Amino acid sequence: MISAMSVVGIDHVQLAIPPGGEVAARRFYGEVLGLTEVPKPEAMRVRGGMWFQAGPVGLHLGLEVGMRPSAKAHPALVVTDLAVLRARLVAAGCEWRDDPEIPGLARGHTRDPFGNRIELIQE
Repeated sequence: MISAMSVVGIDHVQLAIPPGGEVAARRFYGEVLGLTEVPKPEAMRVRGGMWFQAGPVGLHLGLEVGMRPSAKAHPALVVTDLAVLRARLVAAGCEWRDDPEIPGLARGHTRDPFGNRIELIQE
C-alpha cells in the first residue's frame, strides 16, 4: 500500500551556468531581476555556483563545464510589476519577448547571460 503523502511546493529550481559565469550571474539575477543572493552551505561552496532567493522559492545556479542553455525548460518567476521589470531588462540589454498566448495573463520571456530561458509572470 502507498502511504499518504503529498508534494506541497517547490523549494528551488536549479539552472546551469558555465564556470567563470558568477559575475554575469550576479549582475543578471541580483541586480537586474532583484533576487537576493544567499550563502550556500559551507560543505557545498567548493562546487562553486550560487544561490538566490525569491520569496519562498530558491534559484540555484550550478557550474557545469560545457553547459548548454535550457532553451525550452525554464523557471517561471511570479513578479509584482512586469512593466517595471521588462523596462529594467531592456535597459540592461537583455532579450525580452511578450507572450500573450494565455488571455488575461501578463507574461513574457527573457534569457539570462548564458542563454537559459526565464519566464516572468505578473502576479
